[in-house]
Parts: sequence; C-alpha cells; structure tokens
Amino acid sequence: MNQTTLATKPHYPILDGLRGVAALMVVAFHIFETHATGRHDLIINHGYLAVDFFFLLSGFVIGYAYDDRWSTMTVRDFFKRRLLRLQPMVVMGTIIGALFFYFQASASFPLISQTPVWKMLFVMLLGFLMLPITPAMDIRGWRETYPLNGPAWSLFFEFVVNIFYGIAFRKLSKKALVLLVFVSGVALLHFTVTSRHGDVIGGWTLEPHQLRIGFTRVMFPFFAGLLLFRVARLRQVKHAFLWSSLLVVIVLAMPRIGGKENVWMNGLYESLSIMLVFPLIVYLGAGGEVTNSYAKKLCKFLGDISYPIYITHYPLIYTYTAWVQGDKIPLREAYPVGIVVFLGAIVLAYVCLKFYDEPVRLWLKKKALSAKLQQGKDVPVVLK
Repeated sequence: MNQTTLATKPHYPILDGLRGVAALMVVAFHIFETHATGRHDLIINHGYLAVDFFFLLSGFVIGYAYDDRWSTMTVRDFFKRRLLRLQPMVVMGTIIGALFFYFQASASFPLISQTPVWKMLFVMLLGFLMLPITPAMDIRGWRETYPLNGPAWSLFFEFVVNIFYGIAFRKLSKKALVLLVFVSGVALLHFTVTSRHGDVIGGWTLEPHQLRIGFTRVMFPFFAGLLLFRVARLRQVKHAFLWSSLLVVIVLAMPRIGGKENVWMNGLYESLSIMLVFPLIVYLGAGGEVTNSYAKKLCKFLGDISYPIYITHYPLIYTYTAWVQGDKIPLREAYPVGIVVFLGAIVLAYVCLKFYDEPVRLWLKKKALSAKLQQGKDVPVVLK
C-alpha cells in the first residue's frame, strides 16, 4: 500500500466518541469512589472496567492503523510513533500531579507530609520516563507505581503490549492469534471467578500479584481487539453511536453482582463483559456511521479529550479525596464540589490538549520523524 493511501485511510468517529464516553465514566467513577466504604457500595460500580475497554479498543485501532504499514515502516519507526503519541501527556499528567502533591497531605495519604521535595522530584523524573517505582519508594501511601499520577499504570501495560505487538505478535497468523486470545481469555476467566474479591481491580503496584493482574487485564482485550479487526466483516448499524454508548454506560454503571457471599458471580460478569460485550460494542461502533453534524462534532470532541482527561484528572481526584475523607464529608454535602471537579477535569484536559499536547506532538513529529512517516495520522490513544 502506498503512502498516499495510508494518509487518506478513513477514521472511525464512533470509536473516538466511545473513548470519550468511557473516559468521562472513569472520572465520575473516581469521584464517587471517594465516598465508598468498599467494593460493594461503589456508585458506577464497574467504572474500572473502562481500562479493559480501552485495551480492547487499542488492539483494534492499532491493527487498523499499522497492520498494513510494515512494508514501509520499521519496528523502530513504530515505537517512535507510539512514544511520540503517548509520552507528552504522560509528562504533563506527572507535572500536574507534582504541582498538586503537597496540597493532598492528609490522613488518606500519610506519606506526603514525610516526603522531601527532592524525593518527590526524583519520582516525578521517573514518571516522565514511565519507570515504575517499587512500594519501598512510595511517597503517597497507596503503593502505586506512579504515585504522582496513579492511572499511568495502565499506560505502562499499554507500552508493554505495544512492544509485544511490534516485535513479534504482529506476525501471528489468524490461527495463532486465535490461540493466544483463547489462552488469555481462559486466564482472565479463571482469575476473575477465583479471585478473592471477584473482580479485575488492580495492576498498579510493582509486585508479583499486581503484575499478574495487569498482564491478565491487558493480554486478552488487546489481542482480542487485534483479532476483531482482522476477522470482522463490519455491517452498518443504525444509531450505532447511541446504542454502543448506552452499552458502555450500562456495563460500567452496573451494580455489584452476587454480593459478598457469591463474589464469583461478579467475576463472571466482568469476564463476560470484557470477552463478549466489549467486542460487540467495538463491532457496532466500527460498523456505524455518524451523519448528523452535531453528532460528528461531539464524537470528535469526546475523542480529542479522552486521553488527556484520563491522564490528567487523577491529581484532582487525589485532592478531592484528601478533602472528603479528611473532613468526613458525605456525598450529599460534597456533590457540588464533585461536579466542579468533574467539569474541571474536562476543562483541564481540553486546555492541555490545545495548548500543550497538539503543538508539542506536531513539533516532535517534525523533529523526530522522517518526511515519509510524517504523512498520515497516527492511531488515536485509547487509554487511558
């Protein structure tokens, strides 16, 4: 395929919109999570499954964007493009986390007041480079691999699975890919059904059990998304954005299944959502069309802010958490501030997008990529 064809490859506007819908659900989930006493009384109870949805979307769009480029692109070119697409907002999210860090000192984050500035700056530098820290280096108290910006843990696994794809797994035949997806699906199902809490929550700590959760969460959805791209024969569905968005909201907002006595039921719900419902949503979204001009603008806006809002909102959540839990403020009193946090996260993401991310990526693209690689659009970021 020549470079002109690559440059004019059509886009999936509904998938862009779905990324934004899921990202907004993540922000709302984290706000409500601050008021929860445990897993079973969470509002938007399964909001964390948005990460697994992002992984599946990522596999689909990376296959779409890169599977037919390897005759004109090296592995190094692929890694360079992915790094330039992901890294600028990783840096910005870490900077925002550092700016808010000492304002979050509270009983919820006991290590902040004990952390000298030099140590915080060192952790910030490691965050810029996407180097995870061990629990022994924690500066917050939550044992996160990226304590200045917790959600960056999912970007770590996004980088890892991109490396898998670029080096070897892109070469898999359909049969081999089916086998990989099957084995990964069995591992996902086994983990969710047999885990202590019956869910996939985890992946953000650099220790064996948490690493297992992270790899379990990324392997099936990413390569299932890649397989879906390679084998699906898309059919146009009327009102696809509406139906697929509703499915995303329903899956993520579903209350806990089975209660404390039958946690395996919740695990089954989550694994089936990831293995069956999420591929269906992507299939509907990829096959649908957006004809209304307002809907097109909405999908574009949601897609544009999806990655920025995911990677910059959590410092606001840390701060909100310190206030709510420190003063023991119930939701009925805190909700006006929660709304401000939600809207503020959108505004912050948009400002970062327009005044930092887009111009910085354009500058880096001109400096770091050859003229050939500068043609065409890169695959959109779906993490979140």
